[in-house]
Amino acid sequence: MDTSFSWIKAYVPDLDCTAQEYTDAMTLSGTKVEGFTEFDKNLDKIVVGKINKIEKHPDADKLVICQVQVDEDGKEVQIVTGASNVKEGQKVPVVLDGGHVASSHKDGESENGFKIKKGKLRGVESFGMMCSIEELGSTTDMYPDAAKDGIYILSDNPEYKDAKIGSDVVELLGLHDVRFEYEITSNRVDCFGMIGIAREVAATFGKELVVPEVKETGNSEDVNDYISVEVKNPELCPRYTARVVKNIKIAPSPEWMQRRLASVGIRPINNIVDITNYVMEEYAQPMHAYDLDKIEDKKIIVRKADKGEKFVTLDGQERELDDTMLMICDGKKPVGIAGIMGGENSMITDDVTTMLFEAATFDGTNIRLSGKKLGMRTDAQAKFEKGLDPNNAIDAMNRACQLVEELGAGEVVGGAIDYYPVEKEPIVIPYDADKINALLGTDIDETTMVKYFEKLDLTVDTDKKEVIVPTWRQDLERLADLAEEVARFYGYDKISMTLPKSSATAGGLSEKLKHEKAARIVVEGYGFNEGMTFSFESPKVYDKLNLPEDDVLRKSIKITNPLGEDYSVMRTSALGGMLTSLSTNYNRRNKNVRLYELANVYLPKQLPLTELPDERMQLTLGMYGDGDFFTMKGIIETLMSKLGLKKKAEYDPEAGKAFLHPGRQAKVMYDGVQIAYLGEVHPVVQKNFAIGERTYIAVVDMKAIMDMADFEVKYEGVPKFPAMTRDISLSMKKEVLAGDIEKVISKKGGKLVESYELFDVYEGSQLVKGFKSLAYKIVFRAKDHTLKDDEVNAAMDKIIKALAEMDVELRQ
Repeated sequence: MDTSFSWIKAYVPDLDCTAQEYTDAMTLSGTKVEGFTEFDKNLDKIVVGKINKIEKHPDADKLVICQVQVDEDGKEVQIVTGASNVKEGQKVPVVLDGGHVASSHKDGESENGFKIKKGKLRGVESFGMMCSIEELGSTTDMYPDAAKDGIYILSDNPEYKDAKIGSDVVELLGLHDVRFEYEITSNRVDCFGMIGIAREVAATFGKELVVPEVKETGNSEDVNDYISVEVKNPELCPRYTARVVKNIKIAPSPEWMQRRLASVGIRPINNIVDITNYVMEEYAQPMHAYDLDKIEDKKIIVRKADKGEKFVTLDGQERELDDTMLMICDGKKPVGIAGIMGGENSMITDDVTTMLFEAATFDGTNIRLSGKKLGMRTDAQAKFEKGLDPNNAIDAMNRACQLVEELGAGEVVGGAIDYYPVEKEPIVIPYDADKINALLGTDIDETTMVKYFEKLDLTVDTDKKEVIVPTWRQDLERLADLAEEVARFYGYDKISMTLPKSSATAGGLSEKLKHEKAARIVVEGYGFNEGMTFSFESPKVYDKLNLPEDDVLRKSIKITNPLGEDYSVMRTSALGGMLTSLSTNYNRRNKNVRLYELANVYLPKQLPLTELPDERMQLTLGMYGDGDFFTMKGIIETLMSKLGLKKKAEYDPEAGKAFLHPGRQAKVMYDGVQIAYLGEVHPVVQKNFAIGERTYIAVVDMKAIMDMADFEVKYEGVPKFPAMTRDISLSMKKEVLAGDIEKVISKKGGKLVESYELFDVYEGSQLVKGFKSLAYKIVFRAKDHTLKDDEVNAAMDKIIKALAEMDVELRQ
């Protein structure tokens, strides 16, 4: 959204500030100004001059020597020019020696524009320069009467032919102006128009808002004798207004209208088109004009298009429509795509005599989707898709008709067609000064709040403590919205920093984040570096991981519009990304690499999807180099301890993971629930990922751990009684698991067993083939007395007896 300073000042006449002050104040009050352009920047010492005499240059065929009067006292300066459109008696813009212009074909560009200095052209002195419109920092769009190539002849324009010689050209042409560019959020539809911005300006600066008074227009005829309207899809067109203008006189619009349109980047065309554009910018209500003589059956029908229907728009392009798009039709054919662009078959031409004005409200979502399907983007569409206020349509219509009469562009027919079956009513929001202050952390009195509301044209009932919100403020729905209005006009910079008064004041991490933070601390302490990989991956990764065809991990969610096959499914495991990262490091000759990733995986409950998938956070560890299976096992045990799992985990070698080495893998069980798995990567998978040495991975289900973890720590004092230790060396078949041995030690030793530690594993010639030896150190301690040998011996006997039943013998 752009506005010019002069246009804003027409509605806020007492406004007196610089462009920078305006920018700062408006931004602080919530209407963000992205930047501004000063039309008179770099323009200096430019006056109205009159060409008194022209002579040919003695040494150049394309140059002439002009004697130009530059003040009322008759002072003349000599200027040499190559312009072909100069004549004696003309009034022209002249930049004097030492002045500046915005642009030039000469060298010497600087931050202050181009400085004009006296000099010689082919031996003849020149003491200034006559200016084109471009050298004045403007364009022929803004000044259509200016020559495209040549000097701007002021006297050719009736408005400037009587200009005083020596007067300021910049002021004469209205170039002491600024264009502001705003960033308007989509919920502030009212600020897409000049009146809406002016209302914000008046409230921000505490000035009076003076909007144009719309007067009654129209002759004694009845518009219903000229046209009828039928709306077949009221849900897509909640309001449709129309008026008729006859005896049309196409002509250029007046200078003031052309200037205002050009100042916001709209090229003036003719009085009728300019009026529709002007009202669109003023009221944020797009309008459209049809040649009534081309409207068959003198009827307008608003309906959906037929699927495959073809239509040629104003830009001459044939468009193929579908049955979701809303069309404006006459009795036999479409004449416009609602809210986007009219048709070539009803366009306004210079020979138009009777015209139909349209101002309507359309469903914003439908307009946006229709424009996207057609590949179109228009100024009207940009406004309609935000969701316009239907109550604004008739005001804009009447304003346009008033301008038609004021500019003598035609005769307005009496009455208006207004289809509006369900009128939109203002909403009422109760306000409470105490609650607003509590929300903002301020101490603003109610009277001040009411003043803020009233200067925004919000009606306040102080007895009922209610604010009546006009329909054009669609962003105000609840008390929090009113609090925002108070805050932005009180001044965000005046609100001191305070903490919210609630149980959340102390802050802190959620349980989920606590677990993730603890996990990071543990694995980073073991030398792991965090990696991040995409949630999208290729289905080819299943084959690289050696997954069976019926593996549950192959049941992944397909992306509807993927970037490519490599990113076409949602990952069910983070191993693909982890092994790829390890492979990259290995092939770049990085040694002893340890990586981890805390990442979500997406496990569908069924395919095709009927509900959201199970989105689970997993901690994936990967390493090669220093370390082995038992290193990874130790990391998992430390992790479990730090995450609040107080019991010992069990390890089941039958993990059943096809991507892991069949004899070097295990799933980790806790209270009968699998919380992780770990192992050495299968040699085939290792080769598939181009990793040339043994690689180990572990995957921890963070959600499963969080369900069982307990961060509560109970203090236990220093033991008061001494401990006793026993070492035990056992011989057994290789198939016997150390975990099963440890279960027996823990269970049969009872409460006296404080801890145990495996300190030796032996397989060699001193043992029978197929056997191994495990040696444990067992610590016994009683909390309430000093242990006796008999107590420890009894516990040891139970342990040895239970082990013997498992064919585990004491090693002699």
